[in-house]
Amino acid sequence: MSGPDERHPPTLGRPRLADDLRTLGVRPGACLVVHCGLRRLGPLEHGPATLAGALRDVLGPAGTLLVPTHTDGNSTTSRTHLAATAGMDRAQRDRYEAALPGWDRRTTPSQRMGALAEYVRCAPGAVRSDHPQTSFAALGPRAGQLTSGHELTCHLGERSPVGGLYAADGQILLLGLGYEACSALHLAEYRLPVPPPERDYRCFRLVEGRRVRLDFRGLDLDDGDFPTVGAALDDAPFVAHGRVGRADARLLPARATVDFAVGWFTANRLAARR
Repeated sequence: MSGPDERHPPTLGRPRLADDLRTLGVRPGACLVVHCGLRRLGPLEHGPATLAGALRDVLGPAGTLLVPTHTDGNSTTSRTHLAATAGMDRAQRDRYEAALPGWDRRTTPSQRMGALAEYVRCAPGAVRSDHPQTSFAALGPRAGQLTSGHELTCHLGERSPVGGLYAADGQILLLGLGYEACSALHLAEYRLPVPPPERDYRCFRLVEGRRVRLDFRGLDLDDGDFPTVGAALDDAPFVAHGRVGRADARLLPARATVDFAVGWFTANRLAARR
């Protein structure tokens, strides 16, 4: 007798995902940031709405859901822009830059953040932080608190939603993704005894329908060793491992994770520079 056709697995519903999230340890009433590779969960009955609904079911009315809605297509200093313009002459780069859109908090889609992030960003009642490169969107009673005061020069530091998540004793959920996606690890970089050097950034935003150039300085953030610190984190007793749908999942407390990363970067990254 043949088993189920793995080429066409059954769709997953909201109750099943909610059960998986509870089993993993998602805490009712928590502030939870989610980094998600949606396709790895398997086919969902109603796509990202199924997962978003399950997350809010488990978080309950007192919980707040947070997702990254980052954008780099409006910046001339992003890796994406530098890769796209590699090999261009000055005139070609000028034309390319002239066509870059300005960022608008209300309408600009996130880029490479996944379908769940876009679903939450567009959901009724969602609030988005006001940063043209590293914004976050949130749903729930603490959405405004988490997303307010996101300073331009502080991509992912204390004055960003990541700093707010730490202050709120929140949780981090990695669904089908590794530590390379864990934006909270960047907060640890800001807290190092010797933080990374600063560098220049440039991007564009819309102000009353007009594109405005923004030039500012911020830390030169580096995620190159995130998989390595993640391998060390995987052995920590506070990291929960499990499955949500068909995806591997990790659930981490924000404070313990950032504190661990500060110690790891200090012992490894900074030591390597000496």
